Amino acid sequence: MYSIKELPESDRPREKLERLGAENLSDSELLAIILRTGTFGKNALDLSRELIKEFGGLSNLSEASLSELMRIKGLGRAKAVTLSALFELCRRIRSQKFDRKISSPEDAFILLNPVFSERKTEHFGIVTLNRKGAVINIHTVSVGGSGKVAVEPKEVFRPAIKDLAEAVILFHNHPSGDPKPSREDIEVTKKLLEVGNLIGIEVLDHIILGRERFFSFKGEGLV
Repeated sequence: MYSIKELPESDRPREKLERLGAENLSDSELLAIILRTGTFGKNALDLSRELIKEFGGLSNLSEASLSELMRIKGLGRAKAVTLSALFELCRRIRSQKFDRKISSPEDAFILLNPVFSERKTEHFGIVTLNRKGAVINIHTVSVGGSGKVAVEPKEVFRPAIKDLAEAVILFHNHPSGDPKPSREDIEVTKKLLEVGNLIGIEVLDHIILGRERFFSFKGEGLV
């Protein structure tokens, strides 16, 4: 097993960041810089790739608890604590950045469109809101293929409960660019509305993102 130092300099994450800028590195390369070192039989880059794969993506990894991180073989207490602190800082920065109210479907679209409308695969997530209607956080709950994504109610509301949210806005993108809801979209929305009512978290809207277009269930009287 080779170390990071044995890679060509052009492929080493730190040197690559200095040369190209952080925005041009992959998730695993950025994570490798944070981890600094690997473990027996794995360099930092290999360990980063394994972590992202194990949790099903960077977003899910960022939601992992300290105990969940520490269960990963080779990660260790120090690295797990470092990652937990990093992800909490990211959440706090995002919370400050999104310190505003969403008062219309257009507001939600403006918030979500730059991040999700151009994705090549379907992403389903929620925007969590406090009792004053201000954004707490944005969570990607599930990632699917180019056509659909699996949605489990317990996974949808888990981050909302963790955020102590009073309400949520559901969202997902249509890689085709057409935001018109499918029959499955309508059924999933009804199901999540029912679950939200049961646990006391209001579902305010479901936004489907297309290319510079969107569909609002609230705007169409479906919520």
